[in-house]
Amino acid sequence: MALEQATFGAGCFWCTEAVFQNLKGVSACTSGYMGGQVTNPTYDDVCGGDTGHAEVIQVDFDPEVISYDELLLVFFKTHSPTTLNRQGNDVGTQYRSVIFYHNQEQKKAAEKMIDELTKQNVFDKPIVTEIAPVSAFYKAEDYHQNFFSTNPNKAYCVFVIQPKLDKFTKEFKEKLKEHS
Repeated sequence: MALEQATFGAGCFWCTEAVFQNLKGVSACTSGYMGGQVTNPTYDDVCGGDTGHAEVIQVDFDPEVISYDELLLVFFKTHSPTTLNRQGNDVGTQYRSVIFYHNQEQKKAAEKMIDELTKQNVFDKPIVTEIAPVSAFYKAEDYHQNFFSTNPNKAYCVFVIQPKLDKFTKEFKEKLKEHS
C-alpha cells in the first residue's frame, strides 16, 4: 500500500482530526502546526497568533481507497472556507482555511475544486481558502492527538465537535470506516 499525505487547516485541529480519522482509506491523522516562521512552536505559541502557523492535520491516506479529490470535498464541506481567519468562535490566523499541497497535482486539484465549488455557488460568499506549498510540519503536543476520541465528554467535544461529526456522518456515510 503506497500511502500519500495531505495537509489541511480548517480551524481547530481537534475538529478536523475527528472528521478525517473516520474516513475509509485514512490510516493516520496527526495534529500539528504548519505555515509559520517559528521553529518547534508550542500550542501556546501558536495560540498567541504571532508565529504564522496554522493548526493543521496531516493525513496519511491510501489513494486506492479514497482519492485526494474526495478528501478535498470533505475538507470543504466540514468547515467554513468563506470566513477569513475564523471558524466559529475560534479567531486568528492559526484558524485559517488552508490547503498545504505536497505536489503540483494536489495544487491543481485544490484550485480546480475551488473553481468548481465557486461555479456551482455552493457557498454564499467567496472561498478564501489559502493554497500554499507544504512546509515544515511540527507535531502538536501528545494531548492534542486523538483529542475527541480520548475526551468525548469535554464541553468543547460535546458542543462543537460532536454536532460537526453528526453532520459529517450523514453526508459522507458511505465513506466512513466501520466501527465495531
